[in-house]
This record gives sequence, structure tokens and C-alpha cells, in this order.
Amino acid sequence: MKKKIRIAVLAGGWSGEREVSLKSGRTVYNALDRDKYLVSMYDPRDEMGILFEKRDEIDLVFNILHGKIGEDGNMQGFLNVLGIPFVGSGVLSSSLCMNKKIAKERYRSAGLQVASHCIMNRGKNFSLREITDRIGLPLIIKPVSEGSSIGISICRNEIEVREGIEKAFSWDREIMLEEYIKGREITCCVLGNSELDSLPLIEIVPDSSYAFFDYEAKYKPGASKETCPADIPETLAAEASRIAKTAHRVLHCAVWSRSDIIIRDDKLYLLETNTIPGMTETSLFPLAAKAAGLSMGELLDKFVSFSMENAEEELFGTGI
Repeated sequence: MKKKIRIAVLAGGWSGEREVSLKSGRTVYNALDRDKYLVSMYDPRDEMGILFEKRDEIDLVFNILHGKIGEDGNMQGFLNVLGIPFVGSGVLSSSLCMNKKIAKERYRSAGLQVASHCIMNRGKNFSLREITDRIGLPLIIKPVSEGSSIGISICRNEIEVREGIEKAFSWDREIMLEEYIKGREITCCVLGNSELDSLPLIEIVPDSSYAFFDYEAKYKPGASKETCPADIPETLAAEASRIAKTAHRVLHCAVWSRSDIIIRDDKLYLLETNTIPGMTETSLFPLAAKAAGLSMGELLDKFVSFSMENAEEELFGTGI
């Protein structure tokens, strides 16, 4: 009888996305096939000591910690120190993707199209006139290193810009002011390591009561309409897939990622890449997998297979 893989699901954590992480974690925990896996679940905020004590009883960690400390390379580094393989991207990739400024620099280096932007740091003087002259109005203000649209504002005048700056700085010491690109929002999920596959595209249309796809619109059931496969021309769909795969590679992602894109006048603008996308019942990655004919359990099997493949390559020094 084949030995079962011992998987520890990590969920919860310390970030502003804690509740979503717990929901994602429970979904993953419940969907992992018990005929193949022995599954446990830990909340590192409260059970870090237990995780450390149990390290020799874990073959693979499924890290579903969204946001800071869990998604930004910190937890990945901790797991490396413990010598436990984990699902998803490593320290470098996690850090790159979590920092929107550096991710944009990587996108541009690969020739991908992004919105114009500027960066502000807490405590530094700034000129609203220079900002609006450079980027224009309306504009988007966001923390550089947060996820799930936390701390984001759409600003249409200077008063709203000031309020948006204050809001973003309450979440991060570095913020991004970005050109607002009005268009169709799609997302592309990518699977794999050296060989990549993309899942069917999803178009996201928040309810008219939401200014954009914010935290509530993401996670409140029924708050947004999500169409999969997205009803867009094949040429644009192919280009979106190419962009998402390029982002996955240029940011050194592993196993899975999800890239968000805006379509305006048949031009595609890459917004950001997520290394630990949501896995709740309303999340986008499971929706795309379902459209591709994959159940949640089958999707998780792929994650485990790709992750164990990485662990074996690192053991023998080949890497990816």
C-alpha cells in the first residue's frame, strides 16, 4: 500500500486577510483526498510552536496564508529553515510578487504593458499638482505590499487623492499612485513549473454598487459576476495567457499563480500577480479549474504533484 503524503495546511496568520485565509484553508483542508493524504491544519499565529514541534511529521506544507508574513517570503523562508517542502513559490518570487513596485519593474523588463505610476514614502513631501499632472485623474492609490485590494482607493479629485494617500499609508509605509485604466477586468490562472498551462480566463464585473473589485466585492457571495470562460476574442485570450505565463516566469513563480489584467481598446495591461490566490468557495482559481474540467480535489492533486517534483529536484541539486 502506497504511503500517504503528510500535508499540513497553514491558514489564518497575522495579516488583514486573516479571515479569508482561514476560509481558504478550510476549503483546502476539506478537499484534500484522505485516501492519498494525511492532513492536519495549523494557524501559525497561535500554533507556530506546535508546527515547529511537528516538523518531522510533515512531508509537505500547503501554505494558504494570504498577505504579509504568509505570502511575502517570510513563511517560505521559515519553512526552508525547517527543511519542509511547500506548495507554491519560494522566498524570492513571493517577495517580488508581493511588492507591486518591484513586480512592475520586472514586468517592464519583460516587455509587458503596465499602467503608469509613481511611488510615495511615508514622511516625504509631495506635490499633488505634480502627481495629477503626471498621472492624471482619476487615479488609483494602493499600498505597495498588500493584497486583496486592501487599502485601495479610486480618486477623482485632489480631496479624494489626499484621503486615498492617508488610507494607503495606514497599511504600508510605501504606496503607489497609478493611472486608472477603465476597461474589462480579467484574470488568468497558471499552473506548472518549467512547463506551464493556463486555465480558462475569467472576466470579473463587480455589482454597480462597487466602484471597483474591492475586498468586499471579491469575497462577498454574489457581489460580483464572474464569467468563465471570459467572452473575449481568441486573439486577446491567447495574449492574456501569454502575459500571465510570462509574468509567472519573470517573477520566478512555481506551481501556481494568478495574474490580473485590464483590457482597454484591445490592449492588455498587467496589474499584478498573486502567488497564493484565494481558495474559498467564491474564489477565482477554483472557478477556472472547474471550467477546465478539474474538481477541487484534482486541482489540489496537481499542486501537490508539482510541489513534490520541486522538492525532489532541489534534493538532487537541479532546481528550476
